[in-house]
Amino acid sequence: MNTTQKLRGGVAGAGAFGANHAGKYAGEPRATLAAVFDIDLARADALADQHGAAAFADFDAFLNAVDVVTLACPASTHGVLARKALAAGKSVLVEKPIATTHDEGVAVIAAAKASGRVLALGHQERLVFAAMGLFEAPETPTLIEARREGPWSGRGADVSVTLDLSIHDADLAMTLLGEKPVSVTAQGRSEKGAFFDAIDSEARFASGAVVRLASTRIAPERKRVMRIVYPSGEVRVDFVARTFENSTPFRLDPEFADRMRDPLGANVSRFLDAVLGVSPRPPVTGEEGLAALDLILAIDAAAS
Repeated sequence: MNTTQKLRGGVAGAGAFGANHAGKYAGEPRATLAAVFDIDLARADALADQHGAAAFADFDAFLNAVDVVTLACPASTHGVLARKALAAGKSVLVEKPIATTHDEGVAVIAAAKASGRVLALGHQERLVFAAMGLFEAPETPTLIEARREGPWSGRGADVSVTLDLSIHDADLAMTLLGEKPVSVTAQGRSEKGAFFDAIDSEARFASGAVVRLASTRIAPERKRVMRIVYPSGEVRVDFVARTFENSTPFRLDPEFADRMRDPLGANVSRFLDAVLGVSPRPPVTGEEGLAALDLILAIDAAAS
């Protein structure tokens, strides 16, 4: 790869989130949006035309036109397309989840190691918590409760609501706790499709910590909140309002939303930092994405 020239970015998936990623590449001084892939060529054309990029309905041809790839396609395709892209020598930013099974996630990580390319995950909320200063807190949480709600849109219906929504909170919880759960219980229901549309779960950890994750995509309104309880107090985060309440002695940054106005753009930029060798790693690695996936899969299994 000739890094003296702009990296040719490619986005797989021409839906709403793919359009967001396409805009980030188009606005990045070190990259350009070179190509868009979608199995619906008309959709790929519509997005590509906005940025002067090429459109493809053939994934192999798409890979030949790019240096780095963002996968913003349906979650059920992440594993196979990530492996193909890595095998073709492309660094890959995979929107959450890394895959839909543990073995597939392991295979994606192995493909990245074999290719020597960068594998990054799209857990943007991690950057929000870093801006707040939560990862520097001197205590470990004893309880984490998170709720993600929203009305039915049909988006993400190829997987359970946990893989679509709760995986954000699973990544944050696993990062804050740094350990695997020893037990998981859950209850779920399906109303709109073949997968769970609502799940309430509880995971317990060897340290005594408890994580309760609730998510639904059949709620009347959108809600994204988390409560993190520490021995010295608690932090309540509203991801929609981009605010928090803090009763701990931790010096968290109340201006975090101003410093991290565009988590998606920051994640793409830091992915490119890793690709170009400016940073030793992306914000979220494949192994970290797999840890979040494993917690979600345990929840889904417990709810079945």
